[in-house]
Amino acid sequence: MTGKIAVSTGPQHKQPASDDTDNSSHSVCCSQRLILVLMTCLGAVMVESNRSNLSVGIVCMVNDTDSYINGTTTTAQSKNAEFYWSKTEQAGILSAYYYGYIVTQLPSGMLAAKYGGKYVMLTGLLIGSITSVLLPIGARTSIYLVYALRVMMGLAMGVYNPTTQAMIGRWAPPSERTILVAISYAGFPFGIISTFTISGLLCIYGFDHGWGSVFYVPGAVSILWCFLWFLLIASTPAEHPRISKRERNYIIRSLGEKSQRNYKTPWSDILRSRAMWSFVTAHFCFAWLIYTLTTNTPTFMKEVLHFDIAENGLLSSVPSLCQFVFGLLAGNLSDFLRSRKYLSTTAARRIFQSGAFLGAGGCLIGTGFMDAERRYYAVFLLSAAMSFLGLGSAGVLVNTADFASRYAGVLFGFSNTIATTPGMLAPLLAGALTPNKTQEEWRNVFYVCAGFCVLGTVVFGTMAQGDPQPWATEKMEVVVEEDMKGDPWGSNNDVWKGDPWGSTNDVCLTGKLHLNPESVSTHL
Repeated sequence: MTGKIAVSTGPQHKQPASDDTDNSSHSVCCSQRLILVLMTCLGAVMVESNRSNLSVGIVCMVNDTDSYINGTTTTAQSKNAEFYWSKTEQAGILSAYYYGYIVTQLPSGMLAAKYGGKYVMLTGLLIGSITSVLLPIGARTSIYLVYALRVMMGLAMGVYNPTTQAMIGRWAPPSERTILVAISYAGFPFGIISTFTISGLLCIYGFDHGWGSVFYVPGAVSILWCFLWFLLIASTPAEHPRISKRERNYIIRSLGEKSQRNYKTPWSDILRSRAMWSFVTAHFCFAWLIYTLTTNTPTFMKEVLHFDIAENGLLSSVPSLCQFVFGLLAGNLSDFLRSRKYLSTTAARRIFQSGAFLGAGGCLIGTGFMDAERRYYAVFLLSAAMSFLGLGSAGVLVNTADFASRYAGVLFGFSNTIATTPGMLAPLLAGALTPNKTQEEWRNVFYVCAGFCVLGTVVFGTMAQGDPQPWATEKMEVVVEEDMKGDPWGSNNDVWKGDPWGSTNDVCLTGKLHLNPESVSTHL
C-alpha cells in the first residue's frame, strides 16, 4: 500500500532535541522572556519620549504671536522661546518624523525575521537617540535641519514595532501572549506620561533655556537603554546565553520547534487574507486616534482649554496614564477569559477592540463640546477615551501573533507602513481644520476621529480572526510505503528516516509513525 499523509507542523510538535528533558510549564516570573518584554517596554518609553517630546517642547520653543483668546488676538510669548515658526511650519515639523518612520516598517520586520531582532532594535534606537540630542543644535541652525533630523529619527525609531512583534513571536508562549504584548506596548503610554509631565517642568526649570533639556534628557537616557539592551537580550531563546534549559524548552515546545527557524513569506496568500486586511484596517483606524491625541493634545489644551505650560504638560499625561493602566488590565482579563474558555481568541479580539473604538469615539465627540470653562471635564473625557483605547492591547495590537505568529514581525511591519500615514496626515489635518484655534474648529478634529472609530468597529468587529490561518502553518507530504503494517498510530517509536523538519516539504520515510492523529489528515 502506498499513500500520502499531510502532516501539519503547527504549534503541536514533537519535543525538541535536548539533553534536558524537563519540558514542563515554566513560570514567567523572573524569566528571561519577562526581562525581554520589560526591556521592550522600556524601549517603547524611549521611542515615545524622543518622538513626543517635540509636542511639548514646541509650545515653549516658539513665540506664538496669534493666540486666539476670548475672541481677541493677543501675543502669548514664552519666556525662553527663540523661534517664530508659523502654525503650518509647526505642523510640518511634528509630522516629519513619520515620513522617515514609514520607510523602515517593512524592511525592519524582514530584517528581524531573517537576522534576529536584537541588533536591528539596537541600531535603530541608538541612531534615533543621537538625533534627539542633536535637535537643539539643528533648531538653532536652520528649520530645514530640524525637518531632516526628525525624518532621520523616524527612520531609526521605526524599527521598534516590527522588531518587537518578531521577537515576541519567538519568545511568547500562546497562553502568555496577550499579557506579554500588553507589557511591551504599555511603554508607549508610559512614555507619553513621563514625557508630557517632565517636559513641561524642563521647559520652565531645565537647562539650555529649558526647552533644550527636553531633547537632551530623553536622548541620553535612550543611549543608556541601548547599552543595557546589548548586554541583556538575545533574538531567540536558543541564542540566549543565560536562559535555563527548562525555560528554553518550554518556549520552544509551546511554540513548536520550527518557530525558531526562518520562512519564506507567502505574500500572495497574505494579500488575499481576510484576517490580514481586517487587521490592517483596524490598525490604521487605531493609529489615527493615537497619533491625533498624542500629537495634538498639548496644542488643544493650550488653544481651547487655556492651560499654562506646567499644567499642560502634567494634564496632557493623564490620558496616557489611563491608557497604560487599562492596557495592562485588558491583557490580563483577555488571557483569563481565553484560558477559562469563556471566550475564543477570535471573540476576545473582536470584543475588546470594538469596545476600544466605540468607547473612545463617544468620549471624543463629547470632548469637542468642552470649552475653557469646562476644561477639567474635557480632561476627564480625553482620559476616558485613552482608557478605552488601552483595550487595544487585547485586540488589534496582538492580532498578528494570533493568526500568523511566525510572520508577525513582517506582517506588523507591512501594516504599520500603512498605519503610519495617520502620523503624517493627522497633524496636518488638525492644523488645517483649526486655523483660528477655536473650540468649534477642534470639534471637527474629534468628529474625524469618531468616524475612524466606526469604520474600525465595523470591519474588525465582523472580520477579525484569532486562529492560525492555513497559509501560516506548514504542511508536509509524507509517502507511506507498502511495508507499513499495522496501526500507523502505534506505540512503536520507530526512527524517522530523514529529517522531517528539513528544508523541503516533501519527506519520504518508511516504518511506523508515532504522530498525534489530531494534527494529521490522511489521504490513502
